Amino acid sequence: MLCCCGLLTALPAQSVNFVSSNLPIVVLDTDGQVIPDKEKIIAHMGIIYNGEGQRNYLTDDYNEYDGRIAIELRGSSSIQFPKKQYALETQDSLGNNLNVPLLGMPEENDWVLYAPYSDKSLMRNVLAYQLAWDLGWYASRTRYCELILNGDYRGVYVLMEKIKRDRNRVDISTLNPEEITGDDLTGGYIVKVDKLAGENIDGWTSPFPPETGSNYRIFYQYHYPKPDEIVPEQQTYIKDMVTNFEAKMFGPGFDDPVTGYSQYILVESFIDVIILTEIGKNVDGYRLSAYMYKDKESTGNRFVAGPIWDFNLAFGNANYYSGGSTGGWQITINSLSEFRSDPFKVPFWWEKLFNESLFANRLNCRWFWLRANVLSGSRIFSFIDSLAVVLDEAQQRNFIRWRILDEYVWPNQVWLGTYANEVSYLKKWIETRLIWLDQNMPGNCTSSVKPDVAISPDFFTLEQNYPNPFNGTTVIPFTMPAAAEPRITIYDLAGKSVRAFDLRTFPAGQGFLVWDGRDTMGRDLSSGIYFYRFVFDQNKQVTKRMLLIR
Repeated sequence: MLCCCGLLTALPAQSVNFVSSNLPIVVLDTDGQVIPDKEKIIAHMGIIYNGEGQRNYLTDDYNEYDGRIAIELRGSSSIQFPKKQYALETQDSLGNNLNVPLLGMPEENDWVLYAPYSDKSLMRNVLAYQLAWDLGWYASRTRYCELILNGDYRGVYVLMEKIKRDRNRVDISTLNPEEITGDDLTGGYIVKVDKLAGENIDGWTSPFPPETGSNYRIFYQYHYPKPDEIVPEQQTYIKDMVTNFEAKMFGPGFDDPVTGYSQYILVESFIDVIILTEIGKNVDGYRLSAYMYKDKESTGNRFVAGPIWDFNLAFGNANYYSGGSTGGWQITINSLSEFRSDPFKVPFWWEKLFNESLFANRLNCRWFWLRANVLSGSRIFSFIDSLAVVLDEAQQRNFIRWRILDEYVWPNQVWLGTYANEVSYLKKWIETRLIWLDQNMPGNCTSSVKPDVAISPDFFTLEQNYPNPFNGTTVIPFTMPAAAEPRITIYDLAGKSVRAFDLRTFPAGQGFLVWDGRDTMGRDLSSGIYFYRFVFDQNKQVTKRMLLIR
C-alpha cells in the first residue's frame, strides 16, 4: 500500500504480559517523573543480561547495570511518536559521570536508547552501522534489548553508543581549553551538519551556497569540543579549516592532484560515506546528522567523513524526496524541484567531488571491490536474516504494544501487515537498489586507477577490537597504506605470546581479523587482559589492549 498525505492514528496500544526475553532487559524507574525534552532528570536503570544464549527474566537481579542515570527525550521528528527514544548518562551516587561497559560495549557514560517505530523492520540503523564496520570505519555499536519504563512494557529498543570523542568511539586526540597553539590547536575536532535541535548548539554559517543562486547556507555545528567548552582560538581554527576546504572546492584547481581537495580530506572516507549513504538512499544523507572529524596535524591533519548516523528513514522507508525509489542519487537531491524549499541542503562540495573524474574512478573501483566482498547481496541478506532470528520473539511483543503493522506511520513508503513482510520488503528493496547502483556507478576502474591504490588509506592504523570486553570471538580492524605481509600476535598479561597470525600478502585498504579467544593449541584462554600487536613492517607496529570475559 502506498502512503497518503497526513498522519494516521495507530490503533490503541495494548498491555503486554512480559515475563522474560532472549534479549537483555532494560528497566527504567523515574520515581513518577515524566522524562522531559532538553533537560535531564535523575532516574534509576537496571539491566538484566545473563549472557549469550541465556534466558533473561524480569525477576532476575540487575546484573549488568544497577545504578543512577540522568535521562532525557531525544530526537527531532521522531519525538512525535508515542514510542519515545532517550539519551542517558550513567552516573555515580554523587552525580558524576560514570564510565561503564554495557552489554559488551566499551566503557563510557553517554548512551542512547533508540526506539525503532516508523522502521517496522526494527533493523535499519543496526544494519547501516554494521555495514560501516564492515567497510573498516567506526560506527555506533548496537545491542537489542526490551524496555520497561515505570512498570510499563515499551517494546524493542536498541542500546547504542552516542557519537563522541573516545578511544573506543571517534578515536581522535583530546582537545583541552588550554590547547590553543601549535600542534595542540590542530585537533581533535568533530563538526556536523544537522537540524538546530537541543540547547547546547553553536557553530558558523558557510559563506558558500549549496547550489548556484541559492539563498540558503550550510550551518556547521561544533560537536567536539562542545559549544560551551570550545574556546575562541579553537573556534577560529576549525572554522578556517572548513572554510579553506570549501574555498578550494569552490574555485578553480580544486581537482589538482597535488594542491586540490586531497590535501584537505581523507578521500577514502568520503568515498565510503557516499557508498553507505547511497546503498540506503538515506533521505537525510549528507545534510542531517552528517559528521566529519579531524585529528592533530602530527597524526594526519585531514578531515575524515563520518561516522554515519541516523538511517531509520533509509532503505526505502521514506515517501518523500524519492526515498522509496530504488533508482536515483541522494547526493544530487539539491536539484529536486520538491526539495527547493527545504532549508537543510547538501553542501555543494559533495556533488562536486562525486562528479570529479579521478574521485569517480576511485569510487568505481572501491564499489565493485566491495560488491565482490563485504557488500555482496548474500552477505547483507544473511546479516538481515540473522537479525530477524534474534528479533523473532521480541518483535511479536513489540507489535502487540504498538499496533502499527497495518498502519501508516510517517513517513512509511509501504505498510505491509506483518513483520515478515517488512523484512522481506527491506531485502527486496536492497536487492533492487544494489542492481541499480551496479548499473549506474560513475567512473571507470581502469588500469590507470589500480583498485589497491584507489582504496588504500594514506596511513597505517590499528583499531580497537569489538566487542570489547568480549566472550567468544572479537574482531580486530586495521588499515594499511600498501600491500604487505602483516602479523598479529596476541599476548597475555605476562607478555607471553599465546597466538600469532601471519596474514600473508594482504592488499592495501581496510581489513579485519576475527579471533576466537583460543591459543595456538585451540584451547580456550581464561578471562583476563590480553594485548594484540599488529606489525606492518619494522617501523610500523602498534599494540592495543582487550579484555576477555568467560
